[in-house]
Amino acid sequence: MPAGTWFLVMLLLPLTVVLVFSFGERAPAGGVVPAFTFEQYANLPARWTAFKNTLTLAPVGTLAALLIAYPLAYFLAVKVDPKWKTILLVLVIVPFWTSILIRSYAWIFLLGGRGLPALLDWIGIEGVRLINTPFAVLVGIIYGYLPLMVFPIFVSLDRLDKRLLEAASDLGATRWNTFRQITLPLSIPGIATGCMLVFILLMGEFLIPALLGGGKVFFVGNALVDLFLQSRNWAYGSAVAVTLVIVMLITVTIYMRLINRLGASREDVSIM
Repeated sequence: MPAGTWFLVMLLLPLTVVLVFSFGERAPAGGVVPAFTFEQYANLPARWTAFKNTLTLAPVGTLAALLIAYPLAYFLAVKVDPKWKTILLVLVIVPFWTSILIRSYAWIFLLGGRGLPALLDWIGIEGVRLINTPFAVLVGIIYGYLPLMVFPIFVSLDRLDKRLLEAASDLGATRWNTFRQITLPLSIPGIATGCMLVFILLMGEFLIPALLGGGKVFFVGNALVDLFLQSRNWAYGSAVAVTLVIVMLITVTIYMRLINRLGASREDVSIM
């Protein structure tokens, strides 16, 4: 009962309010006027650029974070001496001790005209622009969300029975075959959890695109901030928010089905 009540009050009721607002109309002074119209949903193509950027950079950022996080998590879980493991894990957490705002401003300097472009210009590569580009936003989201990808994968790999690796080696398996047939399949739960955490948060991200994108690369989160706080078009903003939630639900459902099928096929192979 307490968990169900918390779920109802903190999740379902706010979503219900947003859903009701999405069928309303904008009040003359801002806000929403009760109505029942699909006008707001018909205007969704006007925010197509925001959806396109989100649906492009969020999966790419999730995949890039996975490619960087997996070797790091593998190194920490399998290769590092246990006495150093805790210290190195703390170093992974350290970025979370500072505000994402401060870290984003640091990247603004690094990617700005006096940062990496100036260094590239000094070595002879001129005219490189990094800030206010999709690349800058991608760098920011990978840096900001990398620890959330590392820890679930690390937990899966740290719980890996090392005797399986030793048995594979004794039976003549190469390192690649051992990784492909033992390590990677057993770490899939951590990969699935990390990817879901990062992807869901990236779908609602607005601060990093606003700072590193400079208003030229904006996500749906930036569109929602504009519609609710600046334009005060709550009805249209609610329609955009509902659409974003639907897209996320569809994407996560497809993703979980793929993961479940992969897990089922892995179990079939192990039984055979």
